Amino acid sequence: MISKLFQFLSSLRLTVVLLGLGVVVVFFGTLGQTSDGLYVAQERYFRSWFAYWTPHGSTFPVVPLPGGYLLGTMLVINLIVAHFTRFKWTWSKSGIFLTHIGIILLLLGQLATDMLARESIMSFREGDTRNYSESSMDFELAFLRSAGSNTLDQVVAIPAVRLKPGDELHHELLPFGIRVKEAYENARIRLRAPVMDSNRPPAATQGVGARIVIDAQPPTRTMDARNVPAAVIEISGPSSLGTWAVSGELKPQTVAVEGTEWRLEYRSVRDYKPFALTLLKTTHETYPGTDIPKNFQSRVRLRNAESHEDREVDIYMNSPLRFGGYTFFQYQMGKEQLADGGRGTSALQVVRNPSWITPYLGCILVGVGLLVQFLMHLTKFIAQRKPRAA
Repeated sequence: MISKLFQFLSSLRLTVVLLGLGVVVVFFGTLGQTSDGLYVAQERYFRSWFAYWTPHGSTFPVVPLPGGYLLGTMLVINLIVAHFTRFKWTWSKSGIFLTHIGIILLLLGQLATDMLARESIMSFREGDTRNYSESSMDFELAFLRSAGSNTLDQVVAIPAVRLKPGDELHHELLPFGIRVKEAYENARIRLRAPVMDSNRPPAATQGVGARIVIDAQPPTRTMDARNVPAAVIEISGPSSLGTWAVSGELKPQTVAVEGTEWRLEYRSVRDYKPFALTLLKTTHETYPGTDIPKNFQSRVRLRNAESHEDREVDIYMNSPLRFGGYTFFQYQMGKEQLADGGRGTSALQVVRNPSWITPYLGCILVGVGLLVQFLMHLTKFIAQRKPRAA
């Protein structure tokens, strides 16, 4: 039984079937982008073990599919088992072995990148200092309390995915409980109109929620837009403190609990870093007479208290800053100076990818393996032609 299993896992037919299924998954994943958008399609078809394709407008799955993780894992297993069962370890096939090892590294590197890599955005104006970057897709409900004049704020963050209607949330650092009344994946916030909304109560009883209404919107899947989630929560200490409306479009609100003020805000998920960047100067240059970018450049001051590092760095296109396991790319820049003080704006894309070197090693091994195998065949061919020529 074990022999048959190894024979199946090492067979060339399995390789062909897996590659064919990969083409099928790419085809249906491309179709899925029309209704789900790029990011949802990536998660559903390629960053999963199993998937299914549903036609636009239908609620029932039609075509079951293997996910990208399953196909990649099976290809790695197929390649490794084939080496131990069908290939003989000889010097003449060293190039093939190097090539296959490179392919395995590429597959494993892509899997590690999907699971471990994180991307976020650091946006600031000239003179601002940031020690965190923000996610462009995920949100969190944050409660902040000042711990003193010389101490950083105490922050308790709850991921937005945990905000489900009817759930009650508690945290050991919060002296109150949270009951979720409403949760919206995408919403539009507007002021409550006295006449048009006469039969509709305000979104909440406390804070800005008493003056607004929340209109649910269908989730957006386009590349140039993002969802703005919102929620209505009830804060309860020894007694109920009323309901509060929170959204990515609303400013932070203040709630007093047992004589202590807590700042409440619904914001993008933050990734705090052990160092800080200060934006010193922005440079926005275009080619004369056009809007085509010529040079986007941010001069930042990097300060790290642990290593006592304090230096200035220029970040511009094709010249990122690499520090502390993070890579900072020049992502966006304001086309005009801001009115309040004339300060320029800049946005840096922050990438953390522990397996970033794996694709480079894989490509090098594949290239070296192909070169070695080609040179071996070339040398053998030349050696066979010399006696004939004589």
